[in-house]
Amino acid sequence: LTLAQVDTWQGRVGPVSSSMPIGMLDPRTATSGQTAQRALAAASSLAPPGVVSHQAVRDPKSISQGPSRAARSLAASSSRSAPTDHGLIMEREPLRLAPGEPLWVFGYGSIVWKVGFDFDERVICAARGYRRRFYQGSTDHRGTPEFPGRTVTLEPCDADVNPPCWGGAYRVPPERAEEVLEVLEVREKQYDKRIRLDLYDDNGDVVVRDAVTYIATGASENLNWLGEASIEEVAETIATAVGPSGANSEYLLNLADAMRGIGVHDPHLDELERRVREIKENRTGE
Repeated sequence: LTLAQVDTWQGRVGPVSSSMPIGMLDPRTATSGQTAQRALAAASSLAPPGVVSHQAVRDPKSISQGPSRAARSLAASSSRSAPTDHGLIMEREPLRLAPGEPLWVFGYGSIVWKVGFDFDERVICAARGYRRRFYQGSTDHRGTPEFPGRTVTLEPCDADVNPPCWGGAYRVPPERAEEVLEVLEVREKQYDKRIRLDLYDDNGDVVVRDAVTYIATGASENLNWLGEASIEEVAETIATAVGPSGANSEYLLNLADAMRGIGVHDPHLDELERRVREIKENRTGE
């Protein structure tokens, strides 16, 4: 499939790009005839994102408003055990879409640079009242049960004080919505909440309503929650952890590159990137 770069918001027409691939993963890999393991492997074979529909981003402030040590800290401070890999997909209420309604998916982490499903439009936009933080332990993609990595979640915050969290909203046509949702349920199996939220442009106007995204929380059913830590500890974990999908640092660096590519300045992400690069450079010739 290909995507023409057409801006449909507010009647504006953006620059049109020559065709390019927008998705190599067939969402049917997550159908009921396959195992969760095979579906997870398919969801890990992620394709590069499509062409940006339009560029609404400048500075996010434009809208007012050792990993093993981390695991030991969690075990010491909580009755919950240290993060563990598991084959379970979090139980969720069925997602009900009106007949003919497309599925909008908000990506704020790996989806921004490896979408992994077919879509026909991408809108750069922001979630108000949330900030991007590396609080979720990863034992299935960017770490192991013995050495969990850290991946991003959305942490609720005061929208009047904190800038919004920028990312991409991806429109899935109605006829593919169920299949894509199945893929996402497997891909995000270690995240305990699926939420719907409105998304905003840099003028503070709603551009997408009821987008779906997945977040991790400190709830007891989230077996992989690592939670808050100093930026030094988070950077050390990310610089060290490696999982089935590759190095945790690759996840961070790709995300930072993707954010710059869509014009986003995220101070927390930028600082983590700087520290992780320093750690790796100070090691044996990395």
